[in-house]
Amino acid sequence: MTLVKVGLAYLRLRSGTTILNVTLVALGVLIVVFVLLVGNQLRERVEREIQGIDLVVGAKGSPLQLILSVVFQIDVPSGNIRTDDVGFLRNHPQVASAIFVAMGDSAFGFRLLGTEPTFLNERRVSIGEGRVWQEPMEAVLGAEVARATGLRPGAQFLGSHGLAGGIAHADHPYIVVGIARPTGTVVDRLILTSLESVWRVHEPRGSLPSSSQHDGENREITAVLVRYRTPLAAIQLPRLVNAKPMLIGAAPAFEAARLLSLVGFGLDALRVFAGVILATAAGSVLVALTNALSERRADLALMRVLGASRSLLIRLLLLEAVLLAGAGLILGLSLAHLSLELLARIVPEAGAAGLSGIAFVPGELWLVAGAFVLAIVAAAVPAVRAYRADLVGTLARGYG
Repeated sequence: MTLVKVGLAYLRLRSGTTILNVTLVALGVLIVVFVLLVGNQLRERVEREIQGIDLVVGAKGSPLQLILSVVFQIDVPSGNIRTDDVGFLRNHPQVASAIFVAMGDSAFGFRLLGTEPTFLNERRVSIGEGRVWQEPMEAVLGAEVARATGLRPGAQFLGSHGLAGGIAHADHPYIVVGIARPTGTVVDRLILTSLESVWRVHEPRGSLPSSSQHDGENREITAVLVRYRTPLAAIQLPRLVNAKPMLIGAAPAFEAARLLSLVGFGLDALRVFAGVILATAAGSVLVALTNALSERRADLALMRVLGASRSLLIRLLLLEAVLLAGAGLILGLSLAHLSLELLARIVPEAGAAGLSGIAFVPGELWLVAGAFVLAIVAAAVPAVRAYRADLVGTLARGYG
């Protein structure tokens, strides 16, 4: 009989204690891995979303709300601004690009975003099928929108008033002219069209200027996405914008860091809780192995008489601890990835945030190593006792 079979046999004899120890290890691993996955994926997603956007200029209100609504598309903007009020950004020497965006409508549960073709270049969006819009009421679908709706170039659809859906604009159908390649950002969940399309839908017929004239018209937009030309702009431009009575400038990097710190506080609390559970599991393994050693000290002594060395007994106890830790790790890792994947599929907000149980993070490898170290440390005390046990005295007490 191999050492592994002997160890498994002992664990089966104490099935209740074994299940408890495995459950404790699995629960701690589940929480730690879940926190690692969520924290890592949220951080990566935030970094992708804000890449290339140094400042968002919008209506007075909460800067965090402005970033959440315009950059992450998970909130409602505080209001609109006029193009004349932000036109100075286009000609400012410290501004590399200033892209107008307009929000307010949706379709099929996805948001419609009116913007300019330069938005695609700045956000590194390429067209996988069809082309970019050229005329009002033409639209490009994000990759996830196209997958969910099944719409292809040439199809028509109606937009609805409001970001959560409302009365359909039946007089102004959109035509799909392109489908964007997946970007791994919020763009995948957007329907992109021109600013003129948004203005046409919300204004009386015949009042819309041509696309070549819209820069000179004082019209409403939601925000401006600004990319700096020089580092000095980070100091001067926010002050310049915030001095305007109707405008506010929000830095995505700053607001995202503040948001992650708020989320991170909860994740840290969960991480501490998981650490307590893992420490409890290690203590439980220690107690279980110590009690098992007391219960079968005569069996271990008999194994010595039959030729087993002291090192073999130590390896047996260490193996039992490793088997417990291994079973808990496998169960905990599986449950963590499975639960996050189910969460991403069931909760739309989790899927929109880019969460996935398929991903792996380097921290999991450290967790595996740490769990095995804890198991070995927990087995050290009973292993030393087994090594120092008096053979003759143990047999006399156990079988006398």
